[in-house]
Amino acid sequence: MNRIEIATPNEQLYAACGFYLDGKWEFPDEARLLDVVDPASEDVIGRIPLAREADLEKAVSAASRAFETWRRSHAWDRAALLKTTARLLRENASAHASVFSLEQGKPVAEAVREIGMAADHFDWAAEEATRLTGQIVPARPAGTITTVEHLPVGVVATFTPWNFPALQIAAKVAYALAAGCTVVLKPSEEAPGIAMLIVQALHDAGLPAGVLNMVFGEPSEVSRNWLAAPEVKAMSFTGSTRVGKLLAPMAAASLKRMTLELGGHAPVIVYPDFSPKEAASLAGAVKFRNAGQACVSPSRFFVHERIADEFTGELVAFAKSLKLGPGTDSETTMGPLVNRSRLDAAEELVRDALDQGAILHCGGRRPGARNTGFFFEPTVLSNVAPTSRIMKEEPFAPIAPIVAFGDTDDVVAMANDVEYGLGGYILCNDQALAEQAADGLDTGMVGVNNLALAGADTPFGGVKASGIGREGGPGALEEFLQKKMTKRAIAR
Repeated sequence: MNRIEIATPNEQLYAACGFYLDGKWEFPDEARLLDVVDPASEDVIGRIPLAREADLEKAVSAASRAFETWRRSHAWDRAALLKTTARLLRENASAHASVFSLEQGKPVAEAVREIGMAADHFDWAAEEATRLTGQIVPARPAGTITTVEHLPVGVVATFTPWNFPALQIAAKVAYALAAGCTVVLKPSEEAPGIAMLIVQALHDAGLPAGVLNMVFGEPSEVSRNWLAAPEVKAMSFTGSTRVGKLLAPMAAASLKRMTLELGGHAPVIVYPDFSPKEAASLAGAVKFRNAGQACVSPSRFFVHERIADEFTGELVAFAKSLKLGPGTDSETTMGPLVNRSRLDAAEELVRDALDQGAILHCGGRRPGARNTGFFFEPTVLSNVAPTSRIMKEEPFAPIAPIVAFGDTDDVVAMANDVEYGLGGYILCNDQALAEQAADGLDTGMVGVNNLALAGADTPFGGVKASGIGREGGPGALEEFLQKKMTKRAIAR
């Protein structure tokens, strides 16, 4: 079978769910099956197969064979295919978003926006492919010429998360393909529908057999198999810092290249010259997007004491204005958390903060009106102790802890006092002070009076425990390229 169709969320979505191997959809009869759960209702909406060892080996073998041809394909041909994929994604964004929203929980409007961002990555990767050039190094000694080529590394193993499943597939697969690499992909089992639809778009765009292969599976089994395979030359992973630290030694054992986009715990520093109402509006819109389940989500708020109370009141008003519900409901502005473990973790973080003296202004619990679904109310806390877990651990929940600081406090040092270094935000009208604070933040990305950090045209990634390497932006293909120098004597 060469095509998979998911028509509407009202059908049995995953009746035809399978693996994409060597250019075809396969539906193993004897595979273990995993339930796909709607996080808004807790209903089982389908089942997906989990890969067996033979499936994993078939994926790598197909990618390895296809690499010998794909690596020599013309960059402009690769670019045309990626641009066609981007167009198909945009044309089907609304239909795809309804599937995406049902399985992952985010509002349809957010899902449409994410599919558009995924399409942007395919477009940007296409343009980067056509800009791939080599170098001629000045001759030394005379009578020689030295060239440097940028060549694809080989088969890339990619592992993508559930919180931004469309965007993260694009941010890995598009650039690996643009560089001339082939790919084995394991998307999140909690958002399989959107992964299948992106793969189908690539197939419809004319992707040759074997260039991309996708399976679902037990994460530890898939990673252990693929990262031990000598044919796999690189790994690209997005997920928690804990898992990243487990995968890195596995890749390093065979000296594989690796890109790791890991956890974050982004600080927001609000200085007293910035409007508390505007700060709450800017920060609230990003904090509660995807129910706080974003690695660059603002998750620690350091607000100057002169405006802390007003900011808190404005953020509470923003939180209370949000409408909780299924992502597929057009009136919903915040959907559920993705699963029960995230719900339990959110409750524990709030309980720990309250035990250490925090003040609860709103939320902090599951909504009483909902007996099913993994919903958690948008939550605002103040007077949060620095020793609270929510000040040290990535929350991945719609919880906003607020800490007031004074004129003599080194607020940048407070913001840097975590193991993470992905994103950080400064809200300040004093340009010199804003630049000083931005320069001091130990993060890979900083937003000054702006909380939109992700884009195909800018590098995305962090420092410290937030990862290694970058996705997107100028030079995005470098993660999947290696340099080859050739020195030639000129014939006389």
